[in-house]
Amino acid sequence: MDSDSSSGHEKSRIDVEASSVDEYTPQEAKGIMQRIDRRLVTVTGLMYCISVMDRTNLGAAYVAGLGKDLQLTIDNRYSIVTLIFFVTYIIFQPPSTVICRKLGPRPFLAFITIAWGIVLIGFGLVHNWGGLLALRLVLGLFEAGFFPSVIYLLSTWYTRFEMGKRYAFFYVIGCLASAFSGIIAFGLIHLDGRANLAGWRWIFVVEGLLTVVIGAGGYWLLVDFPDSDRKVWGFLSSKERAWVVQKVKNDRGDSDVTEFNLKKFLGAAADWRIWAYGGMGLGTSTINYSFSFFLPIILNRNLGFSTAASQILVAPPYGFAAIYMFGINYLGDKFKYRGPVIVINMILCLIGVPILGWHSNNYVRYFGAFLICAGANANLPSALALQGTNIRGQWKRAFCSAMFVGLAGIGGIAGALVFRAQDAATGYKPGLYACITAALLVLVLTAICDISYYRDNQAADRGEKHLECDEDAPQPDYRYTL
Repeated sequence: MDSDSSSGHEKSRIDVEASSVDEYTPQEAKGIMQRIDRRLVTVTGLMYCISVMDRTNLGAAYVAGLGKDLQLTIDNRYSIVTLIFFVTYIIFQPPSTVICRKLGPRPFLAFITIAWGIVLIGFGLVHNWGGLLALRLVLGLFEAGFFPSVIYLLSTWYTRFEMGKRYAFFYVIGCLASAFSGIIAFGLIHLDGRANLAGWRWIFVVEGLLTVVIGAGGYWLLVDFPDSDRKVWGFLSSKERAWVVQKVKNDRGDSDVTEFNLKKFLGAAADWRIWAYGGMGLGTSTINYSFSFFLPIILNRNLGFSTAASQILVAPPYGFAAIYMFGINYLGDKFKYRGPVIVINMILCLIGVPILGWHSNNYVRYFGAFLICAGANANLPSALALQGTNIRGQWKRAFCSAMFVGLAGIGGIAGALVFRAQDAATGYKPGLYACITAALLVLVLTAICDISYYRDNQAADRGEKHLECDEDAPQPDYRYTL
């Protein structure tokens, strides 16, 4: 069998210099990209789907009896349980992209997915809120490595204007998970009493077992970095991978992986824009997580829907968000704009939050949830595409991915706290004000970045400076994307 065959395990070094972006016809190139999409985006998207379900199913379990059985209704215990996840989630993110690069995505991502699946099963067996608190800490530890590593992995396979719709599709799968998690939870609570387990416990047990199975499947189906010579089952030939690397190199000139250097890795923190990208992630995630954790509770306690209806009615806003998310980010790729997409997303949130919080009709208020879910969920891939498009350098990219997700995790902590139990009588107004502030923060940071891009591009056009060449050799025609 030809050693370059894509059927079976392959371990052959790629020769990038011998490759050319023109060696495949447009039809052949399209076929290669479709194979990458099917294998890379679909598998990581499915794993992200179960990740989203596993970290946000507390709301559905809470209204199904978790809050009462584990006494989470006392003071702010529920908020503490939701936010404690992000402590370990944030702490263990910075080294995750480095570990993933060293060990390879297949063993690393598969292991942590199986591990958090086992932890989730433990959620269904815990008998006090202290035990749940401890397990949430462990869940954060294992999930910490997944998202930044996947974002980094995706960025190595695609050019700057192929990223937006791929990130969006990746998120669409996760968004659909949020849409259907309430419906799945509604079905699972009907197992109440089976094996002497309450219905809410079955939510964690079944979803935990599903996570373990998906993690095991990921070990066989995940792909490696395009320049790696580690074994990958039934994927691209070495010649095809060399073509991908050359294509990325021509686009942004950073496909070569230099030896890891801690000073170089952490030196990326000197770029203020990386903190601005993280701030966009923080603001967006504050809105996103607050509604992931509390929307079923708001629908139940504030809008007056029944427990069953509150779980089921979570689905339509997230289903709408999935359609909107892919559409707006597809247009961003097509017209090669990033900032305006983020602005549109945040304007939707700024319209939706007041409707949900202040309109007199509960059904109109529910419509506000559609706008919030659409804007906030779509903005995560939009902000990731902005930073991915405007960064060069493998280790800078790795650091930025970890920093973005880490600050987004802080947004998760904020999101877990903004809707406080004592504010239920006011319609959770302080939490709604916090979400409005978060959206305004993202708008301000986007405007500052776009103004700086415009000025730097003008300077580069005049030949006064090269852009994004701290780690790699200058690429004279590289320009920031507004």
